[in-house]
Amino acid sequence: MEGGKSFARRDRLLEIEAKARTWWEEKDVFRAEAGEKRPEPGEKFFGNFPYPYMNGFLHLGHAFSLSKLEFAAAFHRLRGANVLLPFGFHCTGMPIKASADKLAREVKQFGDPPVFPTEVEEQAGEEPEPEDPNGGAPALAVKFKGKKSKAASKSSGQMYQWEIMRSFGLSDSEISKFQNPYNWLSFFPPLAMEDLKAFGLGCDWRRSFITTDMNPYYDNFIKWQMRKLKAMGKIVKDVRYTIYSPLDGQPCADHDRASGEGVLPQDYTLIKMEVVSPYPPKLSSLEGKKVYLGAGTLRPETMFGQTNAWVLPDGKYGAFEINDEEVLIITYRAALNLAYQNFSKVPEKPTCLVELTGYDLIGLPLKSPLSFNEIIYALPMLSILTDKATGIVTSVPSDSPDDYMALHDLKSKPAFRAKYGVKDEWVMPFEIIPIIDVPEYGDRSAEKVCNDLKIKSQNEKEKLAEAKRLTYMRGFYEGTMLVGEFAGRKVTEAKPLIRSKLIEIGQAIVYSEPEKRVMSRSGDECVVALTDQWYITYGEPEWKKLAEDCFSSMNLYSDETRNGFMKTLGWLNQWACSRSFGLGTRFPWDEEFLVESLSDSTIYMAYYTVAHILQNGDLYGSGSSSVKPEQMTDEVWDFLFTRGPYPSSSDIPSSILYKMKQEFEYWYPFDLRVSGKDLIQNHLTFCIYNHTAIMSKDHWPRGFRCNGHIMLNSEKMSKSTGNFRTLRQAIEEFSADATRFSLADAGDGVDDANFVFETANAAILRLTKELSWMEEVLEAEASLRTGPLSTYADKVFANEINIAVTLTEQHYGNYMFREALKTGFYDLQAARDEYRYSCGAGGMNRDLLWRFMDVQTRLITPICPHYAEYVWREILKKSGFAVRAGWPTADSPDLTLKAANKYLQDSIVLMRKLLQKQILGSKKANKKGAPVTSLTESNLKGLIYVNEQYEGWKEECLKILQSKFDSRNCSFAPDQEILDELKSSSVGQATNFKQVQKLCMPFLRFKKDEAVALGPQALDLRLPFGEIEVLSENLDLIKRQLGLEQVEILSRTDPDALAKAGSLVSLLNQNPPSPGNPTAIFLTI
Repeated sequence: MEGGKSFARRDRLLEIEAKARTWWEEKDVFRAEAGEKRPEPGEKFFGNFPYPYMNGFLHLGHAFSLSKLEFAAAFHRLRGANVLLPFGFHCTGMPIKASADKLAREVKQFGDPPVFPTEVEEQAGEEPEPEDPNGGAPALAVKFKGKKSKAASKSSGQMYQWEIMRSFGLSDSEISKFQNPYNWLSFFPPLAMEDLKAFGLGCDWRRSFITTDMNPYYDNFIKWQMRKLKAMGKIVKDVRYTIYSPLDGQPCADHDRASGEGVLPQDYTLIKMEVVSPYPPKLSSLEGKKVYLGAGTLRPETMFGQTNAWVLPDGKYGAFEINDEEVLIITYRAALNLAYQNFSKVPEKPTCLVELTGYDLIGLPLKSPLSFNEIIYALPMLSILTDKATGIVTSVPSDSPDDYMALHDLKSKPAFRAKYGVKDEWVMPFEIIPIIDVPEYGDRSAEKVCNDLKIKSQNEKEKLAEAKRLTYMRGFYEGTMLVGEFAGRKVTEAKPLIRSKLIEIGQAIVYSEPEKRVMSRSGDECVVALTDQWYITYGEPEWKKLAEDCFSSMNLYSDETRNGFMKTLGWLNQWACSRSFGLGTRFPWDEEFLVESLSDSTIYMAYYTVAHILQNGDLYGSGSSSVKPEQMTDEVWDFLFTRGPYPSSSDIPSSILYKMKQEFEYWYPFDLRVSGKDLIQNHLTFCIYNHTAIMSKDHWPRGFRCNGHIMLNSEKMSKSTGNFRTLRQAIEEFSADATRFSLADAGDGVDDANFVFETANAAILRLTKELSWMEEVLEAEASLRTGPLSTYADKVFANEINIAVTLTEQHYGNYMFREALKTGFYDLQAARDEYRYSCGAGGMNRDLLWRFMDVQTRLITPICPHYAEYVWREILKKSGFAVRAGWPTADSPDLTLKAANKYLQDSIVLMRKLLQKQILGSKKANKKGAPVTSLTESNLKGLIYVNEQYEGWKEECLKILQSKFDSRNCSFAPDQEILDELKSSSVGQATNFKQVQKLCMPFLRFKKDEAVALGPQALDLRLPFGEIEVLSENLDLIKRQLGLEQVEILSRTDPDALAKAGSLVSLLNQNPPSPGNPTAIFLTI
C-alpha cells in the first residue's frame, strides 16, 4: 500500500518482469551471432538507435524513440529473423567537461563540500533542457527543487551543479569526485544499462561501448575514420564564419547548444555612415578619429535612396574601436560579434571608448555611402530591435514600408518631432528618391503598398509586416535598378555586385551574427566568429550527389521525413568538425583539436559489428582481449569495412580478422535507424554522407524512421513543472510492460506523441486481469466444449483471430505500433469478449480458446515481452521462449463473415434501442417498428422482418450508380449525368417522379459516399451473405441479448409472414426493411 492505494497488480507485473529477465539472461536470448554466409532478404535485421549522451539518467523521451526500434526488432525476432540490436553510450563533447568544470569552480569558490550563500529563494523559471542531437540525456533527471542565492538565481536562472548532483542521490563525498569528467563516464553508462535491461531491451550487451579516448578501441576507430576522410579531401582547414561560444573558446555546434539548434550565421552588409565633424560634446573625445554609425542591412542595393538613419532613443550603444583610426557606433552585442570577426583593436575583446544612448545620436549629420543626399541625419524610430544586427538602421522610404511610415509620422506630427528634439531641417527637406522599378508597384513601391493597405501609422505592425513581405519579395525577384552603375539590371544581379564594391572601397564591411539566439551548454550567448579550423566538406557537389543517391533509395516511412532530408541536403555546407574543449578523440594529425561530437558518430554503427570481439564485452575496452588497440591499423579497418586488401603486415591472427570481417559483411548494411526528427538536420544527414564516402554502395543505410517528441499527459515534458519521468521512475511507477504499452499507444507519426499515465495504469489492470482470466479458464478447462468448430460464434471468433494475425503483421511491418496494439490486443480482446457472450449455454470451444491465448500472447510479445514470456511458460506451459516463438499462422480472413457478424451485432443494438423505447411506453410509432402500445418486460416475442434485395426506385438508383462508377479511380460520373440517367429510367418516367425524386436524391448521395469509402460492393442489390440465415443461426443470442421469449425471422416478401404482424402490418408498409436494415416488431405473448 502506498498512500492508501494498492499497487498489488503493478507489483505482480514487476515480479513477472524480474522472472522473465532471469530466463532470458540464463539462455542469453538476445545474443546475436553472424551467419557464415550473407543473409537473404528478411533473414536478418540490424537496427540501431543514436547513442544517448551520458550526463544524466535516461528519460521517457529516450524510451519513446527507442521503443520504436525495440518493437521493430522484437517483431522481426518473433518472425524468425536473426536480430542485432546493440546499444552504445555517447560521452564525446563538452557538456560533461563543462559540468565537471562547474563543480570545480563551485568548490574553489564555496569549499568542498560547498557552503552556498544563505540568503536564498526558491528556484524560479524552468531549467534549461538541452536536446542532445543524439538523443542525449539532460543534466537533470527528476524534478529538482533547489535553493540558491538571489544573485545566482537572478543572474543565471540555474541551480548550482553541486545541487544537481545531490538530486541524483549522491553524497557530498561522491560528488567531489565528479570534478574529474571521466568519473561521469564510469557512473552513468552502467546505470543506463541497468535501466534498459529493466525496460526489457532485447540488446546484445556484449557489443556496448562508450566513446572518447577512455575507450582506446573506439578512439582508434574514429582516428581511422578522420584519416580516411582527410585522405579523400573531405576534411580541410579553412577560415569560415561559424557559431561560436566565447566562454568555451570554440565553435558551438548543434550538439553543444542548450538552445538554438539548427541556427546558422546570418550575413549582413555593415554600411559605414560617417559622422560629420565637428562632433557633438558627447563624442568630443573621439576627435581625430573617423567615427561611423554602423548600419547592418540585407539590402545594400537600396542605399542610393537613403533619406536618414534610424536609432532607438532608449537603446544602449557604444563607440567601439575597430582599429587605430576607425570607430563604429553600434550595440555591444554587435561589437562582440565583430570582435570575433577581426574587427576590433583588441581581438575578441570589444573596446568601448564612449557609452551612448540613442538620444545622444539623434541629429548626428552623416555622410552615407551611395546616398544621393550629401548629408542625412540620425532620427528616432521606436520599433528598432537591438538584438538584431547593429541597432542602427538605414532609411530608404522608397522601398521600405517601415521607413516610409516612420518618416511620414515625423513629417506630419510636430509634437512627435518636438518630443525627441528633432529639428525640421533634419526631416522636412527629404523626399522619396525612386531607385528601383517594381512591376505593378512602380518606382515608389513602399508608398504604393502602404496606400493600398490603408496604413496610417508606423504602429500598425501587422499591416506593415504584410507590406514588407509584398515589397521585398517583388522588389528583389522582379525589380530593376533605375540608378547607379548597374542601372537597368535586375536587383538579383545588382545586389551582390553593389555589395562587393562597397566592401572593396572600404565603405562597408561584412558582418555576421547568429540568425537567432544561441545559448551554449556552458550558459553563454554565442556569437559568430571567423575561425581557422578543420571542416568536413558536406555540400561538395560530387559528394552531395552520392548522398542524394543513397537518400533516394532509403525507406523513410513518411513524406515529412523525406522532405526534411531534401531540405537539409539543399542547405548543408562545410561543417566545423574540430573542438579544443571537451572530451573525445584527438585529431591524429593535429592533436590540439578534438573531433566534435556530431562528427565521431556518423558510421559507428559499423563498429557494433566488431565491438564484442575487440572489447571482449568490456564497456570501456579496458579488459583482456585477443586484439590490442594498437594492432587496429588503418589497413585492418580498411580490410574490415571498406573491402580493402588483406592486411598482410598485421599480427592479428587471420582467424580473428576473418571473423570480424564476417560479422560486418553479415550485418551490414543496417536495416533501420530510429531517431527523433530533430536529428535530420545534422546527425542523420551526416550519417548518409559518411557512409557514401567510406563504404561501398551495398553497405549504405537502408532506412531511417523518425518520430516527434513525447508529451506527458498532453503537456510538454518539463522538469521544472514536475511533468517529467526518467525511465527508471516510469518503470517503478507503472512496470516496464505497462510503460511499453503506453509508449506504443502514444503515437507513431512525425508529430509529437502523448504518453498518458492513465493508459499505463489501464494497461496494468488489463494485463493482470487477462492473466487471471487465462488462469481461470485453464482451471475449468474440463468444462469447455470440445470437438471441431461448430457454431456460428466459433466461426466468427476464429475469423477474428485470423484478421488480427493478418492486420497486426502488416502494422508491425510498417512500424505502426499503435495500430498493431489496436488490432493485436484491443480488437482481439473485444472479439474474445463477444465470443464469450455469444456462446451462451453451449459454452466456448476449448481448442479455439487455446488458439486465442497462443495468438494473443505472440501478438503482444514485441510490446509486452515480460508478460508474454510469463504467459508462454507459466500459463500455457510451452517450451522455448515467447520472444522467439514464431509469428502465428492464420487462414485468409473471411471478410464476408466479418461483415455478416457486424450486421448481426448492429441489428441487435438497433433492436435493443427499439425495444427500450416500447418498454418505456413510447406512444408514437418508430420508423423502425416501435408499436403504438407499450409493452411489459416479460413474455415478449420479436418478429424480425428482412428484405434481402433492394426493389423499386432503390433498385433503379443502384443500377444507375453501378453503370456510372469507375472502380479503378473509385469515383463517379458527374451528378448531372447521373440525374439525367435517372430521369430517363422507368422511375423518371413515372407520373409520381417528383415525389419519388425527393427520396432518390439523399439515397443516391448516401450510396455514392458508401461506394467511395467501401468500394463497388456497396452498390450491390443484395448483401454478400444471407440475412435470414445469419439471424436464424443466432436466435438464441438475439433472445438472450433482448430478453425475448420467442423470436421469428421473417421475409418481407412472404404474404404469410406479413399476416403474422396483424394490425401492426401498417408499420412495415410505412418503414419497409431493406438490405442491411431489418425491421423489428415486438408483441406480448
